[in-house]
Amino acid sequence: MNSEKISFTANIIQVEGMNAAYIEFPFSVEKLFGTRGQVKVKALFDGKVEYRGSLANMGRNCHTLGLTQEIRNKLQKAFGDPVHVELERDLEIREVIIPDDIQSVLSENPEALAYFEKLSYTHRKEYINWITSAKKEETRVNRLVSFTTNLSKRRNRIRNNGLS
Repeated sequence: MNSEKISFTANIIQVEGMNAAYIEFPFSVEKLFGTRGQVKVKALFDGKVEYRGSLANMGRNCHTLGLTQEIRNKLQKAFGDPVHVELERDLEIREVIIPDDIQSVLSENPEALAYFEKLSYTHRKEYINWITSAKKEETRVNRLVSFTTNLSKRRNRIRNNGLS
């Protein structure tokens, strides 16, 4: 299992019909990391923008790494532009910091908490970012209510379908 940095340059590819992008990893994930599945990685783009993500095989002949719009904006890059990538396997534990108010609401709602804890790191992170990015307190409260309601509904739907 390789933990050394791997450097390469790749063009930013647009996901057809979407404002989403990825780069193709030009090496064999199986040879470098001993797996054909997803590999958690830390990447540095053009020597200035850090990112934690996963190399994933999305039905192509190679693994890919998503490039968020935020990263493209920081890099001032568009679809088709080349980007230099330094990449290494990410062995650190991925933990989402949950603000006290959100933790309090989750603690009071075991259905929502149970579902939240089963979500992937990325989904947990995105939920927390969505709530905490609210500019107004009223919006934050509304998002928090929506968040717990949706998590509880999803947990109940899974339970009712016999999937838990």
